[in-house]
Formats: sequence, C-alpha cells, structure tokens
Amino acid sequence: MNSLRTATLRFASLASSSAGALGKRDFTRSLWHMSKKPVVGSSGCSSDHVTVLNVHKPSINCTCGCNVHTKCERELVEFLTEEIVAERKVQKGKTVPSTLDGFSVKLTGADVELTKQTDKEKVVISLNVNHSVDSEEEPEINPNADKPNLGEMRSKPQFEVDIIKGNTTLSFTCSFLQGEAQEGEYNDVFSIDEMAIFEGEWNDKVYAVAGDVLDGYLYDLLINLLEEKGVSQDFAEKLSDLATAHEHTSYIGLLEKLSKFTTGAK
Repeated sequence: MNSLRTATLRFASLASSSAGALGKRDFTRSLWHMSKKPVVGSSGCSSDHVTVLNVHKPSINCTCGCNVHTKCERELVEFLTEEIVAERKVQKGKTVPSTLDGFSVKLTGADVELTKQTDKEKVVISLNVNHSVDSEEEPEINPNADKPNLGEMRSKPQFEVDIIKGNTTLSFTCSFLQGEAQEGEYNDVFSIDEMAIFEGEWNDKVYAVAGDVLDGYLYDLLINLLEEKGVSQDFAEKLSDLATAHEHTSYIGLLEKLSKFTTGAK
C-alpha cells in the first residue's frame, strides 16, 4: 500500500503562489493607506480614522455572483479544488483495510486501533497519524525543474502495543527507525522506546523503563516476544502502509472541509 502525499504538487503550487506574494502585500498596504481618510466630527474638527471596512470589501465580484467571497477566498477554493483532484489521483481508491494480519482495525478520527483477541490474552496496538508524515529520502531538488521531487512521503507514527492478560497489562511504546541500518547492525524497522507493566488502568505513577537502558539480551527477548504476538518487523512495515493510507485519506478530508468552510457550503 503505497499511497503517497503529492508533496511535489504542493511544493510547486506554494512556490508559484509565493512568486507574487510581494506584489499582493504591496497592493494591500496601498489599499489600507487609501482608505485612511479624515473624518469630520460634530465639532468640525477632523481626526485620523481608519475606514477598515474598505479593506475587507471584495474588489471583484465573486464568480458565483454572491458578491460576498473575497479574492483570497476565491483563490483558496480554486487551489483546493485542483489539489483535491491531484491527491485523489495519487490515492487511486486505496482504503484502509478492516483487518491486518489477524488484527481488527478501528478508525476514530486520527486514531487507529488494532486488536487481536485470543482465549488467553488481548493484544492492542494504538497510534495517531497526526504529524507522522515525513519524506523517506532526502529530496533532490533541481532548481530548473517545474515540479521538484521531494521524495516519497510516508506515515511512521509512534505506536503503543499492550498485551493484556486479565487485569494486568504489559505495555510497549515503539517508534519507527529512521534511515538505513549500518554494517553490523540489525535491519530493524522499529525499536522499543519504553516498557511498563501495570494493573488496571495506566497512570502517571506507573514505573516505566527506557528501551535504550535495557540489558541487550533482555531487549532482544522482548523484540522476539512482540514478534510472537504478531508485531514483527514485517508487520511494522504493513502498519506504516496502513497509517500512510489513513493519513492521506484524512488529509484529503481536511482539504474538502476547508473548501466547504471557505465557500460556506453545508
């Protein structure tokens, strides 16, 4: 599942928009000064008064004939319309699966929860896709190119793995590793950031140990335990695919909501 954020299109669109930014700012500044007129009061004296309403009044009638939307709002909607179409082309109808390697998948806004229940225990994986997208590779930007390639965008959020037996929970906080493994290193996709075990609900008083201070052999045993419960390095790759697809869908939804908000559509 390789849904990609069209960072190239957004970069190019922003670049072209910024080219005329100074001109628009200068025009707005001039319009503000032109609206500053002396106002004669009841005493016959004039005072410096800013007619703010003149600044906000649309200078050009809206194409929909409403004469309400400002020039900035129209430009924003036009950009969003093109951006949504481009993002949907990249998405190609891909959606988040309802199950993943025996885990049921539940989506709630930006939250993702995967659950697998057995007779002895329940394994719950939880993550949030907000602020989780980054480029996998360093972007190669050609200044002469119209649409620079900013690299493949993927979601690699921090995730929690809870192994629950009765009222006791063994909890792991895990993160995706960045970059490629060096010679002599394990080619792991994720690492254990923290481990804790507690009764009932977690709270701030629960002791937790950082993964990087664990005994090396103990750390390897815990990685093996996670793999035995279904959270292997290969599974983590699929989890990133799922997160990438959900983040991309959420991003398109945000663009659509912003467009409706700007146009005043219900």
